[in-house]
Amino acid sequence: MSSFSIAWLDLREGADFDARDKTLAVQVLDWLGQATDPISPDRIIVDLGAGTGSTLRALTKLGANNIVWRLVDLDGKLLDEALRRHGKQYLIEDYQADLTIIGELPLTGTHIVSASALFDLTSAAFIDTLTDRLDARKTAVYAALNYDGTTTWTPAHPLDEKVLLAFNQDQRRDKGFGPALGPECTAYLQKTLENKGYKVTLKPSPWQLTAKDQPMLNELITGIAAAVSDNYGLTASELDDWKNFRIAHLADGNCTIGHWDLLALPR
Repeated sequence: MSSFSIAWLDLREGADFDARDKTLAVQVLDWLGQATDPISPDRIIVDLGAGTGSTLRALTKLGANNIVWRLVDLDGKLLDEALRRHGKQYLIEDYQADLTIIGELPLTGTHIVSASALFDLTSAAFIDTLTDRLDARKTAVYAALNYDGTTTWTPAHPLDEKVLLAFNQDQRRDKGFGPALGPECTAYLQKTLENKGYKVTLKPSPWQLTAKDQPMLNELITGIAAAVSDNYGLTASELDDWKNFRIAHLADGNCTIGHWDLLALPR
């Protein structure tokens, strides 16, 4: 499975929070309130691919309380960082686990499974198996910030479309879960859950990146160029030209990258 550095996760967290659809997040919290176990006031959220706890921080800012957070990630360093930041403030259970071993995920008693910027890395087979297990337990799903394949840059560059097509091809590469759905993940997840009887709500959650996001944009541009540097039909000189143009316009340009948030509630 792919892993990400703490530095990159910190860079993107502000843009992620701004992009996250707040009305859908509030629906998550409202549903958790209605789903309270009368024996215990605590709600259980299992956050898959939890990283350093960005979903925890986002929902806490929006009013989440009395939550038992089960943070699940393969990268122990990210989980250690989550505990360092929040271990004395919240009820946190950390699980270092391979997400692809779905039968061993800690889902007992879970009210909702959350994931941020994860499902576009996964395959149809992964979603099928995971949702079968969630449906058997009538567990809700909150999947935020799933990439939809759209990117718009200002000012424009002649190679923007070619770079985007190459990047979207790379997004379908196996990230450890099987061939990734990439931009098709939200539609596939929606269809799969609706077929199981869930009520699914979608909301757009695009990144809106401007000069204030220059450090993140610099990393993003560099990462895109590296991802499409081999076997995608772009020459080294083309990529250098695109990358240098983009970096030259960090202070006066902007970028919109499409994502979707999804909430699926069992009927």
